[in-house]
Amino acid sequence: MIYTVTLNPSIDYIVHVDDLKLGDLNRMTADFKLPGGKGINVSRILKRIQAESTALGFIGGFTGNFISDWLKKENIQTNFTTVEEDTRINIKLKSEKETEINGLGPTISNEEMLELKQILGNVQSGDIVVLSGSTPASLRQGFYEELVQIIKEKEADFIIDTTGADLLNALPQAPLLVKPNNHELAELFDVEFQSVEDILPFGERLLQDGAKHAIISMAGDGALLFTSDGIYQSNVLKRPLKNSVGAGDSMIAGFVGTFVKNNDPVEAFKWGIACGSATAFSDDLATADLINELISEVVVKKIR
Repeated sequence: MIYTVTLNPSIDYIVHVDDLKLGDLNRMTADFKLPGGKGINVSRILKRIQAESTALGFIGGFTGNFISDWLKKENIQTNFTTVEEDTRINIKLKSEKETEINGLGPTISNEEMLELKQILGNVQSGDIVVLSGSTPASLRQGFYEELVQIIKEKEADFIIDTTGADLLNALPQAPLLVKPNNHELAELFDVEFQSVEDILPFGERLLQDGAKHAIISMAGDGALLFTSDGIYQSNVLKRPLKNSVGAGDSMIAGFVGTFVKNNDPVEAFKWGIACGSATAFSDDLATADLINELISEVVVKKIR
């Protein structure tokens, strides 16, 4: 089983405004609300590629009910930890420029943290847990490390999609996959990249520090896959860009949903590219039809 963990989910309230004027009255041209949160996005894309998952995390209030109801309609299994305060709302304002206003998230009590850890303690050997996204400000420092320890004790695998200290601290625990983008990787090691070649030693360093696989996304330069057998680069698929939110989560879903079936990281990488690109070309997360249309266009070559 694949489990996804979203510690700070949200409702993403997407608002389109033509010719936004700050300090004045603006009228929406369109709006819609979607369940948000990186792990939740992974579960939704996994469903589209016929890979089952169970979504875990903290949800609360009427906003949490919105997320639970939506995932139920999509036939996605959940085992959320209910918290007292409301799940946050994030505003994605789309005008001439895209602006995001993200909520803080609820305060999580020690009892609620313990409940989530007890739920996670049900994972078994052979399961994969996807840990992704930010943490509510109320969570104690190192909470991801506590979750990783539970996963390792159960002899399950984990993927971690976060940045900074949480990512660095997870590397010695041998994550199945890490997925920083090129900017996050540069920040992680306090360097600057001028070319794809500059990235390669630091992608390899992620493996040296413990990761089993690493994907580095590079926007217009495609993405890199680092494995023990070599380094691979994907092409860039061409369609009008509609949505930058959720593309990285979709890439992880494509990878893990394929990897559990065939244990082939290169084939899993191809599906990751197709899923991530399909979301980037969609208003919401990718549809199964678009993913299947794009997979034939993905080209991956070994570069080292």
